[in-house]
Amino acid sequence: MIIKDTDLLDENTPLVFTDGTAVYKRLASEYKTHKKGFFILAPSGAGKTYFVDHQETKNWIDGDTLWMATNAHPRGKWWLKPLEAINEIERRSDVITTQAKRMGFWIIGVDCYSILPDGVVIPDLETHKEYLQIRTDDPNNDGGQAIDRLDGVLRARKYMESFAEKGVPIFKSVAEAANYLASTEN
Repeated sequence: MIIKDTDLLDENTPLVFTDGTAVYKRLASEYKTHKKGFFILAPSGAGKTYFVDHQETKNWIDGDTLWMATNAHPRGKWWLKPLEAINEIERRSDVITTQAKRMGFWIIGVDCYSILPDGVVIPDLETHKEYLQIRTDDPNNDGGQAIDRLDGVLRARKYMESFAEKGVPIFKSVAEAANYLASTEN
């Protein structure tokens, strides 16, 4: 599913809850749903989009696709806004993630304000830096963090590591986390 930035709402658009059946049906026509939904949290540049784009079967959906399809994400580079604005958007994303999990979607993303993920991916730091450098050199980078924003990525990694204290398993790669969670579905 391709969603263009121009299809998204302006960040100042007042929102309401509405019936999302059509949106979720459209997503389910492209991505497989399961008996149990999962959410993997990973920092920018950890390989989420690469993993999703290279699946043989579309089991996992990129959180950005989900959040954009449901208008949880606004138009523009919202991730560069002040923290208060980012937190509001991430709270909206949490609502959508929770709903999608209930419907059996498997989601991989970076937006998480207060929900507990089912797994967290934190690559080895040197590997992560290599991934971020690849993004820096990629003229088609869609806005994800690159090596020039390493400080922010390091803060995200530290935050995500804290989920281990809450019993959330930590993995070194998206594939490792996805395979582990898939094995626990039943």
